[in-house]
Amino acid sequence: MAGWNDDANAAPVPQGRLGRMLRLGGMTGGLMGDMASTGLRHLAKGQRPRLHDMLLTPQTAARVTRDLRRMRGAAMKMGQMLSMDPGILLPPEMTTILAALRDEARHMPPAQLRDVLNSAWGPDWRHRFARFDVRPFAAASIGQVHRARTHDGRDLAIKVQYPGVRDSIDSDIANIAALLKLSGMVPAGLDLSPLLEDARRQLHAEADYTAEARNLSDFTTLLAGSPDFILPRLCPDLSTPQVLAMTYVDSQPLDALLDAPQDQRDQAATRLIALLLREFFAFRTMQTDPNLANYRLDPASGRIVLLDFGAVTRFSPDLTRDFRALLTAGLARDRDATTTAMRRIGYIGAQTLPRHRALILEMFDLAMSPLRQDAPFDFGASDLVLRLRDMGLALGRDRELTQVPPPETLFLHRKIAGIYMVAARLGARVPVSQLVAAYGQPDHAP
Repeated sequence: MAGWNDDANAAPVPQGRLGRMLRLGGMTGGLMGDMASTGLRHLAKGQRPRLHDMLLTPQTAARVTRDLRRMRGAAMKMGQMLSMDPGILLPPEMTTILAALRDEARHMPPAQLRDVLNSAWGPDWRHRFARFDVRPFAAASIGQVHRARTHDGRDLAIKVQYPGVRDSIDSDIANIAALLKLSGMVPAGLDLSPLLEDARRQLHAEADYTAEARNLSDFTTLLAGSPDFILPRLCPDLSTPQVLAMTYVDSQPLDALLDAPQDQRDQAATRLIALLLREFFAFRTMQTDPNLANYRLDPASGRIVLLDFGAVTRFSPDLTRDFRALLTAGLARDRDATTTAMRRIGYIGAQTLPRHRALILEMFDLAMSPLRQDAPFDFGASDLVLRLRDMGLALGRDRELTQVPPPETLFLHRKIAGIYMVAARLGARVPVSQLVAAYGQPDHAP
């Protein structure tokens, strides 16, 4: 139990709505000041300031990433979510800056950790453990994870939530929304409120470790006996709304496969894509945080270890039915049926301008191309993501755009994009058309 001294790499988590609001307000003011200073320098040189030049500066990038990493909680999580934007909501300069937030957060100092555990377990909690590692082996936006061993020999991973983050979710999101609007990074007529409300609900769910414990139990049941996946086991006797205790699964980063034979990389990506399809169409329950760190490799069995079930989205039967219809129409290249399915889902509506509707349909047709080819799709060699990004940027730059994707699809898009990037990193070749073929049948429910 040694090691409860100050840690130079730790930073206290700001607590209280006022304190977090002031910290975010300071970041917003600093960001606006940086942009104004850059603009004035350009004007002094006789140059017209551009948003690209004002946003993408070393001082702006350092300020945003530093402050959001220190904030943690919903502020950092929103930054991570926005970093996945293909250019429809934010300019690429800002998503480039926010991408740095996918790295680990600062962890809280030992004294703050001790206070959290005293509150969750009582002041004599250390007697429960033969060993408790004070320094976490992982730190993210909502909490950090510690190794521990109980007297009865259980090797555990203990996830501890940062203090105050749950109570500050609403104010953090409101302040992030103000930052986006005040900086002019989103079109004035674009209504972000549906997306922000859906993100708010999801973040409240992620900060409820009791709910995450249920999610872990649900997925343990759904994937019981799987030859492809391993999950940690929940330890209910040590779990609380602020602390989640699980068995520690010894594993390697999925990057361990980067130098593996092609067939092993293909197999891993195929398993993850097949799981995504099962989660959406069969389980209607999906883990929607596709961070690479949440997928690891059990070297003994070759199975993939699945971690972190805080972000879980449950989909209605109506939505999965409409997406099945959209998939069927896309595979058949039936433009009329595609348009009908998109209207039902909410990708296009009565207010969608014709040029926006045409570009959305074109993007969907391009995204369907890997699903139509008979040969395995080579994720590592494809430029599909770059082409879709360019089309998304073209759509997002149109200041008359007033429609955003339906909120209920936000986390589905996030999962698809994340799994695509994992497969691309592995340089995998996957028979995607074979995996999706069974799900493109309206009456099929595997």
